[in-house]
Amino acid sequence: MERQLQITYKGLESSPSLDAMIRERTERLERHHPHVIGCRVAVEVPHRSPDSGKTAIAVAVEVEVPGRNLIVGRSDTERREVKNDHTAVVNRAFDAAQRQLEDSVRTQRDHARHIDGGTLRTGQVVRIFPDAGYGFIEIVGSPDLHFTKDDVVSGGFDEIEVGAMVQVTPSPAEGPMGPRATEVRLFTKERAAS
Repeated sequence: MERQLQITYKGLESSPSLDAMIRERTERLERHHPHVIGCRVAVEVPHRSPDSGKTAIAVAVEVEVPGRNLIVGRSDTERREVKNDHTAVVNRAFDAAQRQLEDSVRTQRDHARHIDGGTLRTGQVVRIFPDAGYGFIEIVGSPDLHFTKDDVVSGGFDEIEVGAMVQVTPSPAEGPMGPRATEVRLFTKERAAS
């Protein structure tokens, strides 16, 4: 992760055991999606009952990945059902976030296809340097691909932003900045033409 894990407690004291469980689940998320930028976890007491022995908690997990809005997983179970098991609440919130990450990866993978003998793949722009005329595209299962203004089909370089879905043909040769892309097309334009 590029940013340090943030754990926030609202309405209750921090807990070393919950912290350890949250760290372990965050590491598992990173194994499934190596490009996680940051993760924030909020643990709170939604309401207190004067007759309860152990405080019920709610957990929200926010995961930031390149080119996508925040992925949010929440513990959405009946609180009375799990008020004596904080592990279940944490696991349910992280499981929801992990399912969303897996769906995102699967969607990118499903868009890869072959066109005109070259491999046309779908990826997301993760970094762009408009003044210098180049950027980088993330493709699932391969290193980020470098592209230049001249690689963008129909001169659409100025329309490309971080997070944009693009279709790209990876080059078999590497450039000075590593793996290269050729024929970069904005995904929306390509889909509209189909």
